[in-house]
Amino acid sequence: MNTVQSLTYSVDEVAALLGIARGVAYESVRNGEIPATRVGRRWLIPPPVPRLARRSRTGHTSRTGGGVMGFVDKTPEGRYRAYFRDPSGKQRSKTFRIKKDATAFLAEMETSKTRGAYVSPHAGRTLFGDHAEKWMAAWNTEITTAARDLSIMRTHVLPQWGPVPLGKIDDLGLQAWVTELGKRRSRATVAEALRLTSGVLRSAVRNRLIPFNPADEIRAPRTRTRDTDERIISRADLRHRLLPAVPPRHRGIVAVAAGAGLRWGEAAGLRLDAVDLQAARLLVIRTVVEVGGHTSFKPFPKSAAGRRTIPLPSWLVPIIRTHLALWPTEDNAPIFANEVGAPLRRTLFRTRIWRPALVRAGLLGDVVRVDGGFDAVWTDAHGRKHTERLRTESAAVHHVARHQAGGLRFHDLRHSYATWLVDDGVPPNMVQRVMGHERSSTTLDLYTRRTDNSVRILQPLDDLADDEDPDDPTEPVPAPA
Repeated sequence: MNTVQSLTYSVDEVAALLGIARGVAYESVRNGEIPATRVGRRWLIPPPVPRLARRSRTGHTSRTGGGVMGFVDKTPEGRYRAYFRDPSGKQRSKTFRIKKDATAFLAEMETSKTRGAYVSPHAGRTLFGDHAEKWMAAWNTEITTAARDLSIMRTHVLPQWGPVPLGKIDDLGLQAWVTELGKRRSRATVAEALRLTSGVLRSAVRNRLIPFNPADEIRAPRTRTRDTDERIISRADLRHRLLPAVPPRHRGIVAVAAGAGLRWGEAAGLRLDAVDLQAARLLVIRTVVEVGGHTSFKPFPKSAAGRRTIPLPSWLVPIIRTHLALWPTEDNAPIFANEVGAPLRRTLFRTRIWRPALVRAGLLGDVVRVDGGFDAVWTDAHGRKHTERLRTESAAVHHVARHQAGGLRFHDLRHSYATWLVDDGVPPNMVQRVMGHERSSTTLDLYTRRTDNSVRILQPLDDLADDEDPDDPTEPVPAPA
């Protein structure tokens, strides 16, 4: 036997030494469980490995289902390294300080593989940001939803958790982050940030990177409704205060949103083929979406129920007809367009048209004429009142529009439309149909805010003349003194 053979064992020698089949020993060598060097046509095994395998004859190594189970080896540093195979057959290892922990780890790995719940002990080293990028690249949501979620991820989630390994994220750290973020941002923003963070972690669980989702039990601050969240405008205020204050070019889109209950994208996406003024109705068949300051048409509404036919009130038809006469449009262009014939941008409309119109209508802040100019009066988010004097009325109006907290939103016109219908006794299923909701519960729970009509509440409770029985001779019994 030459020098190399005298210091090594062949596969046949290892099989004979351990008392196992030659095929089992050969497969262990080929799979890399036993390190080997090939010399010519033979596999040569270093002496330490047979000693490990020999130790496994006492119970640490066995043959099951065509593969060798894990075993424990003591390293030169005095620690214990547990060797095992993952479900794909690749050898893995992990080092422990004491042998008991290594043995328990091997048992846990075998149990997880049997149950189909195996998670690599090294998979948690993957950074949250790396997995989040893959998760976001697989989104198949609408472009507006994707743009909103991407903004929240890049602004709030990734700066906090991007460089952190998935296995290092725990519920205590997540709860502290959510609590701290709630002090600086709105409850809705915190809830969305937590939802997206949990989505990344849930994807990591499905991809066997972590065993469980630490965000499952995290408590986000509840989104509470405030008096400035949603407001309802009365029909009288709409027609006699708000509409006259809107510039003539944009009066039509405000009237359509309030008189037909349209969403912004549905109103901005109206074309001539969707409006029938002779029959006093319009069709919702497309919408406009805005992402990153760019608008585009989407050839279908928000949902299947969003495709609908809406009757137009008698006061709305002349407004649309006047708009078309003053600002005619092409068949493939929106009815309510900007100066270059493109769809209106919601962000610019809110700043330049909508909020100043609320100020001029007396529905937002106040502008008072004084000697030497105009006083802009507004209230901030903390309820503090402010006044600033400006030279022109236009400057004062825009100043209040920029600084006044709260106020009627454009989408509140849709809320008002639904509330008017329900308050006037229109059946919920009919309201659901014209609103484009898939479920009637959405109509009743989210979009109908009853107006303060105490007369309707007290009417059934009061003793009215119609309730008296003229044939009843019984006189009212006076109350005891």
